[in-house]
Amino acid sequence: MKALFDKQTAKSDEVLRAIAHMPTGSLDVLMDAEFALGLSDADLMRIAVFLAEKSYAEGGCPIGAVIIDNSTRKILGKGHNTLVQENHPYNHGETSAIRDAGRTDFSRTTLLTSLSPCDVCATLIYMRGFRRVVVGDVTNAAGNAKFLQKQGIHVDILEDRDGIELYDRFRSEKPDQELEDWQGLSAVKHRHKK
Repeated sequence: MKALFDKQTAKSDEVLRAIAHMPTGSLDVLMDAEFALGLSDADLMRIAVFLAEKSYAEGGCPIGAVIIDNSTRKILGKGHNTLVQENHPYNHGETSAIRDAGRTDFSRTTLLTSLSPCDVCATLIYMRGFRRVVVGDVTNAAGNAKFLQKQGIHVDILEDRDGIELYDRFRSEKPDQELEDWQGLSAVKHRHKK
């Protein structure tokens, strides 16, 4: 069966949004190998931002992530934050994408995340052997770029304006949920005792 997207297909927001919403295991039906090779870091970051939008629409924290194979640029895993949706404190965008990728040699991959990783995600990125991370928003969260770099991980900053605006809007609308995502419910309780 021929994939719907090939090297002639424009990388429009509609196409990238379809990739974001299609289960990773079914992406071969949607896009062929030449299309994947043509995906730029900016295209892949848009997919991560569309995953962040999905989380936000579900009532969650707007953070998405994509993992690609460095040589083929095939998407191996993707995910979005589901702290609220799954009632799970560590289902962050990065951890969801890592889980989706499964048993993979992550030293041969790149992780693209719509927001700078938290301490837990940065540690997991290091522990799983990633060699490259691309971050889409350091405006709202400076995060752990220096920690990752000290671990020998190459970090590129590729800010996506839509992702930055979405996270900023979320932060102003749901400050307690944002704090819970970063530091847990005890931090929220402590904030309200002051």
